Order: sequence, then C-alpha cells, then structure tokens
Amino acid sequence: MKSERRQEKLLAVLSHRQPDLTIVMENIHDPHNVSAMFRSADAVGIAQVQLLYTKEQFPKIGKKSSSSANKWVERRKFPSVKECYAQLRSEGFFILATRLDERARPIYSFDLSVPTALVFGNEHAGVSDEAAALADATAMIPMMGMIQSLNVSVACGVCLFEALRQRLQAGKYSAPSYSRNQLQVLFGDWLKK
Repeated sequence: MKSERRQEKLLAVLSHRQPDLTIVMENIHDPHNVSAMFRSADAVGIAQVQLLYTKEQFPKIGKKSSSSANKWVERRKFPSVKECYAQLRSEGFFILATRLDERARPIYSFDLSVPTALVFGNEHAGVSDEAAALADATAMIPMMGMIQSLNVSVACGVCLFEALRQRLQAGKYSAPSYSRNQLQVLFGDWLKK
C-alpha cells in the first residue's frame, strides 16, 4: 500500500496535468537530450509526448538521466509526419514547429494556453522541411548572442516554461483537466508504477 503522502503527491500531480499540451520529438537521437525533454515535459504537466522517428532509432533512456520522468509521461510513436499531425489535428492541437525560418515568429507571440503541440527537431538537422511545412506555424526563440540556436533540450525547456507561464496566468492549473472518472483511472494506474 502506498503511503498517504505518496498518494496525495500523485493526485496533486495528476490534477495539474495538461493533456492539451504536448511535444513532438522528431528524430532526436541523443539519449541525454531525450531524457532532459521528458523531465521538462513532466515538470510543466505534460501527460503525453509524441515520438516521431522516421530516420533515427528512439534511444535507450537511463533512469538516472531522466530522473524517471519518462515513467510518468506517456509516449505515442508515429512513423510519419503526416500520421502524427493528422492525429494531433483530430485532437484539436495547434501544431507549432520550432525553427528559424522566414515565417517564424518569436515563441512569446503565440497563445500557448490553447491546445498546442510543440515540434522539436533532430540535433543536427533541426525540424525537417516536411514537419515545418505541414505545421500551422513556426516559432523561434529570440537570440541576442553570436550563436543562433540552443541545444534542443534547452530550447524545449524554454518553450515549455513559456507555455507554463501563460497557462498559469490563464488559470489552467487551478482545476484538473481530467474528469473525476479519468482521474480515478489514472490514479489507479499510477499507484502501480
């Protein structure tokens, strides 16, 4: 039997989950980046991440580097951009690819309190041309130094914590996003982890 304190923690975390916020990892190959992205996802209350692996293999993630965050965040795999985006759109997500291109606007100019899927690309190639072209918009993080990009896991953290800021301001963490029934089912599943 889990302790009462542990049960309270599980319920509190589940009550803050944001099923209408997700990230898409497109061919991220470094296990440390994937682990850090899972940690950021868990930290802002993401319930599920999307794994889009068309060229790379999903890396093996160690428990130590992810602090077991991947245990608490569900994952869904897709073999193509079209399938991934079609599923997300059917669920009402606005798809925002992170990329430095001519149509990209600063991440801070988007309303991230609406259902949003943030797409992050491979460490070397970035978000693919297809993933950027099929997205609803592209976003970039303003940079003031000589370097034009951040490490993918850092960029993910920056974008997710902007989403957290906006969602806190919109009151999205003040009441559970899940129904009472959904919370009970999830709580039962989490007790077994």
